[in-house]
Amino acid sequence: MPSSDPVENFKRIGVVGAGSMGSMMTFAFSEMGLDVSLWDVDKKNVDKVTNWARSAQDVKGKIEGFYQIEEFTKSLGKSGVRKLFIFSITHGGPADSVLKLIKPDLERGDIILDGGNENYRRTERRQRECESIGVHWIGMGVSGGYQSARRGPSLSPGGDAEALKLVMPFLERYAAKDPETGTPCVTRIGPGGSGHFVKMVHNGIEGGMMSALAEAWSYMHCGLGMGYDQIGDVFAAWGNSGELRGNFLINIGADLLRKKKTPQGDGKGEGVGDGGYVLDDVLDKVVQDDDGTEGTPFWSLMESAARHVSCPTLAAAHYLRIASGNRQERPLQNTGDTKVILEKLRRAVYSAFLSSFCQGLELIARASEDEGWNINLADCIRIWRAGCIIKSDYIADMLQPPLSKHKVTNMKFIDSVSRELHNNFDALKDIVIQGTQSDQYLPAISATLDYLKYEGGLTLPTKFMEAQMDYFGAHSYNKPGIEGEDPGPVRKGPHHYEWKVA
Repeated sequence: MPSSDPVENFKRIGVVGAGSMGSMMTFAFSEMGLDVSLWDVDKKNVDKVTNWARSAQDVKGKIEGFYQIEEFTKSLGKSGVRKLFIFSITHGGPADSVLKLIKPDLERGDIILDGGNENYRRTERRQRECESIGVHWIGMGVSGGYQSARRGPSLSPGGDAEALKLVMPFLERYAAKDPETGTPCVTRIGPGGSGHFVKMVHNGIEGGMMSALAEAWSYMHCGLGMGYDQIGDVFAAWGNSGELRGNFLINIGADLLRKKKTPQGDGKGEGVGDGGYVLDDVLDKVVQDDDGTEGTPFWSLMESAARHVSCPTLAAAHYLRIASGNRQERPLQNTGDTKVILEKLRRAVYSAFLSSFCQGLELIARASEDEGWNINLADCIRIWRAGCIIKSDYIADMLQPPLSKHKVTNMKFIDSVSRELHNNFDALKDIVIQGTQSDQYLPAISATLDYLKYEGGLTLPTKFMEAQMDYFGAHSYNKPGIEGEDPGPVRKGPHHYEWKVA
C-alpha cells in the first residue's frame, strides 16, 4: 500500500547527470528528505555535488555519488524494490547510451523520469523499448532553469497513467506552487511523448517572448539612447501592472539591467570591475542552437511546418538567434515623445508575447488532435503559472478560464484574446514602422504584425500564388463563394484552368 507521504514511497532516488540542472535537483530532493544516488559520466561533476553536500546545513537526506554506473543502480535497492530514476542529461545519444548501460539492472515496475529537453519522438521510442521489459519511461519537461530546479520547477510529465499516479505525489511536493492558489505546477499532460512535446512548445514560446523583449531593449538603448538603469525602470514598471504584470522575463530583465561590476564580482570570476554594467561583458552570440545543446526551438518550428500551424513570431526569433553575429547599430531619429513611444513599445511587446502564446497553444492543440493525446490546454496554462520561464500572470488569467470551459484550437477565437490583439494592433504597427525607418532589429515584433494581418485577412495574396501553381503545375483550385469550397475542408480544389496549352 503506497504511503500518503511521497518521500516514504521513494526513500531513495537515482539522479543521472550532475550538471547545473541535475545537481540542483539533487539538492532539492535531499532537502525534501530523500536519499539520492548520483551518477555522471564526468567524475568531477559528481565530486562537486558530494563536496557541497558535506558542507551543507539543510540537507535531510543523504547524497551519495558513484563513479561506476553498476554500483549506482544497485544502490537504489535490492531486487524486487521499485527503482525511480531521474535523467537530467543532454538529449539524443547520451540518454540512449545510459539506458543501455542500466538496462541489465532494470526490473519490472521501475520508473524513469526523463527530465531533459528531449525530442518527443525519441521519448516514445524509449517508452516502447522499456515497455517490453515492464519498465515505465516518462518524458517530463522541466521548466524554470537551474534556479527553479532547486526551488521548484514547472513540470510537464507524459506517459503511462498508472506509473505517473505513483510518482505524482512526489512531483507535486517538488514542483513550484502557484503563489495565488498554492496549486502545484505539475499535471499529467497525456500519453506517449506529450509531456516533452508541451515542454518543446513552451521553449518555442519562450524564444518568441525573449526575442521581442530583447528587441524592445535594443529599441530603447540603441534607438532612443536610454541608459540601462532607465530601461530597467521601464521594465520594472511594465512588470508591476497592466498586461505584462508578473512576467518572469520582464522581471529578470529589469534585474540584469541594474547589475554592475564590483571588485569582487560574483565570487566566481565574472563581473569583476569598477562600476560598469555586467551586461556589457556579454557578447551577442547565441550558440545553443548551433552547438547541438538546445534542440527544442528548432523542433517547434519543424513541427509547426509539418502540422500546418503558422508560428512566425517563434520562427523569426529563432532565425535572429542563428544570425546573431552582426553587432552594428544605427541611431534612431527620435522626433516623437519618448513617453508615448515607450507606451507603444510596451503594447507591441505584449502583442508579441500574447501571439507567442497563441501560436504555441495552437501547435499543442493540433498535435494533441493528430496524436490522440487529449491534452487539456488549461492545464498547460496552470503549470506555467510558477517555476516557469514563460510565467505571465495577465495572459494566464485571460486564457485559463475559457480554456477550462471549452475545447479551443484557435486561441484568437477567444473573445478576450481577439479584443486584446485588436486593441494593441495600432501600437504594434507604429513601432514596426518607426523601427523599420530607423533600421532597428525587430524580427519577432514585425513578424507578429504580419501574423495578425494575414491571420485576420479576408482576401490574401495567396490567390495569386494558387493561380500561378495551377498555371505551371495544374495544381487546381477552389472557387470563392461556392458551398463546400469556401471555406471548405483543407483539400485540393476541383477546378483547373488551361492557362497555356502544353
